[in-house]
Amino acid sequence: MAFDSIRTPAGRAENVLGGSVNYFSIAASFHVPVRVVGVVGQDFPKQHLEWLSSRNIDVSGVEMAPGKTFHWVGEYSGDMNEAKTLTTALNVFEHFDPKLSAKHRESPYVFLANIDPKLQLKVLEEVRSHKLVVCDSMNFWITGKPDELKQTLKRVDILSINSGEAALLSGETNLVVAARRIREMGPIAVVIKRGEHGAWLFAGEEMFIAPAFPVDRVVDPTGAGDTFAGAFVGHLAGAGVSRDLAKKDPRAWQSALRRAVVSGSIMASFTVEDFGIRRLMELDRTELEAREKRFLTMMTI
Repeated sequence: MAFDSIRTPAGRAENVLGGSVNYFSIAASFHVPVRVVGVVGQDFPKQHLEWLSSRNIDVSGVEMAPGKTFHWVGEYSGDMNEAKTLTTALNVFEHFDPKLSAKHRESPYVFLANIDPKLQLKVLEEVRSHKLVVCDSMNFWITGKPDELKQTLKRVDILSINSGEAALLSGETNLVVAARRIREMGPIAVVIKRGEHGAWLFAGEEMFIAPAFPVDRVVDPTGAGDTFAGAFVGHLAGAGVSRDLAKKDPRAWQSALRRAVVSGSIMASFTVEDFGIRRLMELDRTELEAREKRFLTMMTI
């Protein structure tokens, strides 16, 4: 959970609410109740936590620590596919040690957001009986803690990363080969996010490509990947999809993953239409379902 200050060709925004927890949980809450674990500083607005609670998002796992909230400052230029980090102030996040309550440890669906892979594994070892584990990571951990990340990946069912991260992790520039190498590390499925070019899913011998939904104006791509993951995992949880389905019924498993990728792509298309989580906070189910219908029509031959 963070404050972001962002500059894009569409404008700028200072200290807007951001962070993986916000993006992911709001997106997932359209499908299922959500429990989150995170840390904020004393400067974080309590009314925002109250708003999240109103969306059936359990924020009891959010620690309010003495100090300031994580603050990221970045900018986008050109096609806005890559952010340039200007400054990062970890603040209370620097010494974050996730603490799980009894109900957190009983969560059947787990998303390990982008954080130190040692902490990802620590959290995973505390969750007692999960049905599905989805993980995210980034270049910093891939290059800085490759051994720890690979230990975590052995326990993960699905990895969701962008194309540059997939190439770095696998050592392969061809994304088809990269996905194969990553699955050899442990995940049974890999989703490679490609920004304006959509997302590629690799599961078993099957491959599925979903386009990005075309929007009139991209304002801020920050958090689109976390929003994608939130809708992706939320859809799978809402449908009761577990890792066991991959062996019991591979066709049903692949179909469920494809549908989840579509949900992720649609949700991400709303995120980019405004700075931070503003657009997601305005979004209602009617508008979401209307865009989903348009998206599926667009993909039909």
